[in-house]
Amino acid sequence: MGWESGREAARFLDKNPRVGSPYVIDYQAVFRFAVPPGAMWTELERLDSFAEWWRWLRDFRHEGGGLRTGAVLRGTVVPPLPYRMRVRVVLDDCVAPSRIDATVLGDLEGHAHLRLEPVDRGTQATVSWTIEMRQRPMRLAALVAHPLLRWGHDRVVDATVSSFRRHLPASGALEQP
Repeated sequence: MGWESGREAARFLDKNPRVGSPYVIDYQAVFRFAVPPGAMWTELERLDSFAEWWRWLRDFRHEGGGLRTGAVLRGTVVPPLPYRMRVRVVLDDCVAPSRIDATVLGDLEGHAHLRLEPVDRGTQATVSWTIEMRQRPMRLAALVAHPLLRWGHDRVVDATVSSFRRHLPASGALEQP
C-alpha cells in the first residue's frame, strides 16, 4: 500500500492490529548508557554515519533535516538471513532529547518508539515497536519459521546497540539492565 503520510498509515494500522500474528514482531527493550540524553541525541543525529556504523543497513538516505517531526529515513535492512527489506521511516513526533515516535512503511509496516530518560548520570533508552512483515516470501517463511525470523530481528537489534555503544564517548558503554 502506498501511503501519503505516516499519520495516514498510522490510522490504518491502529484500526487493523495483527498482534499475535506470525507476521508481526512486537519488541520492547530497555538499555542503559553512561551519557546523558543530550549526548545520546547528538550521536543519533549523526544520520550520515548510520550506514558506516551498521553493516546491516544499505542504501540509507534521509530527508527533512535530521531528527525532526516530518523527516523521512529510507534504507534497506539486511539481516543475517537471506532476505532484504526496504523501509521508509516517517518521524511522526520528535522531541529532542527525549523521544521519537515513528511510522514504518514498506516491506515492514508498523509503529516504533524511542524514549530517552535521564537516570543517574546517564540515559535509560526504552525502545518498542510492532512491525508486520509485508513481503510474500517473509510471510511464507513466518508461517513455518517465525522463531528464525525473530532470531534475525534480534541479531540486528543486538548489532545496532553494540555498534552504537562503540560510537558514544568512552563513558557511554553500560550493560543492558
